[in-house]
Amino acid sequence: MPKRPLGRTGYPVALFSLGGQATLEQEGRDARETSIAIIHRALDLGVNYCDTAPLYGPSQDYYGEVMRTRRKETFLASKTNDRSRDGSLRLLENSLKRLQTDHLDLWQLHHIGSREDLDAAFKKGGALEAQVKAKEEKMVRFLGITGHFDPASLLEGIRRFDFDCILMALNAADPHHLPFQKELLQEAARKKMGIIGMKVPARGRLLEQAGLNMKECVEYVWSLPVSTVIIGCDSVRQLEQNVALARAFKPLAPEAMAAIESRTRDTARACAWFKRGGAQPWG
Repeated sequence: MPKRPLGRTGYPVALFSLGGQATLEQEGRDARETSIAIIHRALDLGVNYCDTAPLYGPSQDYYGEVMRTRRKETFLASKTNDRSRDGSLRLLENSLKRLQTDHLDLWQLHHIGSREDLDAAFKKGGALEAQVKAKEEKMVRFLGITGHFDPASLLEGIRRFDFDCILMALNAADPHHLPFQKELLQEAARKKMGIIGMKVPARGRLLEQAGLNMKECVEYVWSLPVSTVIIGCDSVRQLEQNVALARAFKPLAPEAMAAIESRTRDTARACAWFKRGGAQPWG
């Protein structure tokens, strides 16, 4: 699979990376077996960045079953949704235990939505202190910030602290409502951060409502200045299809990207339900 540098971390990350949601966040024996099969197959196919979080149900446990024997094959990323120093450190200890590893490659502030979220994480005794401590003690290698609600909060976050990576919402409907790619993406690229895209098919809404196909969804985002995208998979077959798209990818011309964007205009707010001012979820 084609690779790009994960910003200044220098890590050569594959274009397609495995998200920790979809089947991986579901409970039950069948979900567990399918999830473990997806993770193993992803590593077999050259996927070398794996994403998870404490909020993603049993995702960390499924990853842990695989990391027990294949930890060296991937860049492992998790998050803290706790805004306090002590609470975040407890979450980290629990994550390491569930993931069956002694360190994370990337530890991120999870879902920084509002300025209040950011201020809570950055205040004295906040989660940022936990991140710095964890890096100093080599429990984590790199630090990041994530969000999909308001690009302004993330933009302020990367101005206040020199994070290594950022995980942001990016898709073909993004330019039409509260765009992440207008200022935030450009500033992150200027700072040479590792840039990870999420919400690429908008949880299927771009397929169902805007009429795009998965090839158009991923090629649009890969044609932006990103390092990789994370996508949760429902099955091994779906994973293999996404990897095949990454292997065949060729950057889109600006005209082709504009044409894809134009097809999302009428359903943009529905496809941006996760953003401030987006439409309510459907279905």
